[in-house]
Amino acid sequence: MPRLAFKMQLHQGQTVEYKRRHDELWPELAQLLRETGISDYSIFLDEETLSLFGVLEVVEPTRMDALPQHPVMQRWWAYMADIMATNPDQSPVSVPLKEVFYLR
Repeated sequence: MPRLAFKMQLHQGQTVEYKRRHDELWPELAQLLRETGISDYSIFLDEETLSLFGVLEVVEPTRMDALPQHPVMQRWWAYMADIMATNPDQSPVSVPLKEVFYLR
């Protein structure tokens, strides 16, 4: 299964709030991600730089193409926009990362 990795940026002083919001992840968002074929999804925080690093597995990466138009995803982005770097459409600024090593 393909794995994707990306980085995002958290605003200063928002570490606790970011964690709280993800601890209370909306069931409808979790369901949407699973229905899209996403699994084994983790987000890590570099506390020095406030960089967030996401890693996920997805059955077929092109299935993620419709996520930005989904109302649940748009609501989540709006909910998170005040605590992290975002684009004009409120999606998180997300930079894809290239895998250079993987040990199974």
